[in-house]
Amino acid sequence: MKRMVLNEPGSGTLELEDGPVPEPGPGEIRVRVRACGVCRTDLHVVDAELPDPRIPIVPGHEVVGVVDALGEGVSRFQEGDRVGIPWLASACGTCPYCRSGRENLCPKAVFTGYQVDGGYAECAIARADYALPLPEQYGDTEAAPLLCAGLIGHRAYRMTGAAKRIGLYGFGAAAHIICQVAVFEEREVFAFTREGDDDAQALARSLGATWTGASTEAPPVPLDAAILFAPVGELVPIALSHVVPGGVVVCAGIHMSDIPSFPYRLLWEERVLRSVANLTRRDAEDFLAIAPRVPVKTQVTPYPLDRANEALNDLRTGHLVGAAVLIP
Repeated sequence: MKRMVLNEPGSGTLELEDGPVPEPGPGEIRVRVRACGVCRTDLHVVDAELPDPRIPIVPGHEVVGVVDALGEGVSRFQEGDRVGIPWLASACGTCPYCRSGRENLCPKAVFTGYQVDGGYAECAIARADYALPLPEQYGDTEAAPLLCAGLIGHRAYRMTGAAKRIGLYGFGAAAHIICQVAVFEEREVFAFTREGDDDAQALARSLGATWTGASTEAPPVPLDAAILFAPVGELVPIALSHVVPGGVVVCAGIHMSDIPSFPYRLLWEERVLRSVANLTRRDAEDFLAIAPRVPVKTQVTPYPLDRANEALNDLRTGHLVGAAVLIP
């Protein structure tokens, strides 16, 4: 089985290896991978911006494939079923967070492509009760970005409440999905990109954004809310300065550069600054139900599995429009 493996955190490089085909244990399924999205979280793992990954580790947590083996006791899926494997690989199910519907905060949670091998491979193992049935309307490549860019993006979007004017900072995989949901729900989207990123701005306009501009620019009207998909701490005070009293700024990434000191007046008037952490299975159910209704269309750039390093570098350097997807 071919797989791309991180052997040295911070090296920025994965190595192509041949390994044994894994066997599913009790409650697990083996998935023959058809596509795996390349997420910024993968980049944070590879670049050692997230602490203590299991080493060696196969990254990838936007996994689309077909069940080809069942572990003992699995009845939820059958061989031949198409499924998705997301970031949340498992949670304890018994802690206060799990019991209150917040398994995303479980202290014993395990994450795909971080503590257990993910989808940068020809096969992957997943717990059956955390794998996801996928909407039939999506092809394998198009479905992959829904499994993190879509799921985490939608969780962040819900944190904006009833906001009508929403700023999206960083118009990549997640933002191009959530823009479509927001427009579908008759909200106005203001898309902020790197300066001079004409391709991302053109994509945002094509998806219904009301306005596009650089992250350093002021929108033409005050925003009710903003979501930061770009992992740039300097954008936090900028976004706060553009939201109305009572507005919310949501930091959607798992990692962000340090937030600089800013005057209290930017937070005053009951503005809210909050983060989003991981996802729950309920998040997945909700988003995968709404995505076909919009319908969300993902813009993807496919790469062969052995070009995973190229895909990661294109993401790292901002040379992607939409989402990268690896094809074993």
